[in-house]
Amino acid sequence: MTNEEMIGKVLDNIEKVMIGKREIAELSLTALLSGGHVLLEDVPGVGKTMLVKALAKSIGADFKRIQFTPDLLPSDVLGVSIYNPKEMQFEFRPGPILGNIILADEINRTSPKTQSALLESMEESSLTVDGETIRIPQPFFVMATQNPIEYEGTYPLPEAQLDRFLFKLKMGYPSKTEEVEVLRRAVEEVAVEKLDSVITLTNLRELQQAAKAVTVDDTVKSYIVDCATATREDPDIYLGVSPRGSLALMKGCQAFALGKGRTYVTPDDVQYLAPFVFGHRIILKPEARFQGVSTAMILDRVLADVRVPVDRSRFLR
Repeated sequence: MTNEEMIGKVLDNIEKVMIGKREIAELSLTALLSGGHVLLEDVPGVGKTMLVKALAKSIGADFKRIQFTPDLLPSDVLGVSIYNPKEMQFEFRPGPILGNIILADEINRTSPKTQSALLESMEESSLTVDGETIRIPQPFFVMATQNPIEYEGTYPLPEAQLDRFLFKLKMGYPSKTEEVEVLRRAVEEVAVEKLDSVITLTNLRELQQAAKAVTVDDTVKSYIVDCATATREDPDIYLGVSPRGSLALMKGCQAFALGKGRTYVTPDDVQYLAPFVFGHRIILKPEARFQGVSTAMILDRVLADVRVPVDRSRFLR
């Protein structure tokens, strides 16, 4: 199978249980292939947990779910060392973070201390317990969810921690036709637990390496930087996109191009992914928010003002 065919099989498999959410599934898989993580913000009951389970099942990965609550401790996530009197030594009992696909459910409901423990693991792909560094098995992908409606008793992620996520996505409600199909499949018991793996973890690692090899011409790199710079200079933006955001966009574009069967990144890839990468990395000025200006509106304007490279022959090299 080609790389494009393997990615297509994973998406088709997810669609057996996820109706009308192929774009979100494609973006989630893109994040996984680029080594990034996803923050999924939406109301309960739209299929966030099912999406992550279906992705894990499709690639034969170890799936772990962490329900974040106000009393959750870092050791509940990372693991803890327990003294074994028989062996007369401490033994490490791993926490749920040591898996391949992690669902961090309602991450904004736990304390900043516990949030930091998770986000450190996301950044370094390792954890430190009692002074010992433990590597997390690869591939390692975190999808964190948060409810945008109920903010009472929550701990919003600060900008420095939001920056650790490659994409911030919203699933949205299904259409009437899609929701009827959801009900039909529920009657027929088309469950995520019945999904089979369509590729292996070895295949996935090969896809991740192939994504890194996708060509990004200097012209496209310059375009990515121009887009990020425009957010730093816009009069309505208080905090623009950092160089980490530019790097995240480039890696995301490489994985996205791979899924489209290409060995090179185009400016169209940049334009499509930029809102998902930049949206949670900028802060609007208070006066802009008071005027009802949204982040999406600002990004549309910023991207429209940046000159797009048009010499397509350069991208094919």
